[in-house]
Amino acid sequence: MNSTWTTRAETRADIPAIREVVRAAFGRDEESDLVDALRADASAWIDGLSLVAADADGRVVGHALLTRCHIGDVPALCLAPCAVLPELQGTGAGSAAVRAALAAARERGERHVVVLGHPAYYPRFGFTRASAHGIRLSVEVPDEALMALALDADHPLPGGTVRYAAPFGI
Repeated sequence: MNSTWTTRAETRADIPAIREVVRAAFGRDEESDLVDALRADASAWIDGLSLVAADADGRVVGHALLTRCHIGDVPALCLAPCAVLPELQGTGAGSAAVRAALAAARERGERHVVVLGHPAYYPRFGFTRASAHGIRLSVEVPDEALMALALDADHPLPGGTVRYAAPFGI
């Protein structure tokens, strides 16, 4: 099993493969439709922050997406969705894509990222409980599932309500 993944920003040619990875990972179309809707939303999409993990043959097996959101009035990024082909989950492909996405965001000067996800998975990347920083959502979610990360130690996380891009519907 491959334990080294090549990561890179998505290209136009990757779009069908990303759609299939996301659909396979979630077992439904809603999340892959969300990725397509975010890609079409000029206020949310940031070129270079949709990252893929590819195997030794160049096949896209994982994906991590960062799009624009706000914490209060402060620009931030939302990490969602993240996906790996089911047969390759647990191999590090997802972690490679997430790490590459966070590194690309740092390089672009982005400062804050939020994620609504599995509380046992995202802390490995430095995410902590968002409520500890005064960050919340306008909808009810388990407190431990909303997490945040400061990409730049000189700019601590702001408090406030997260405003997602319109395609998220919240």
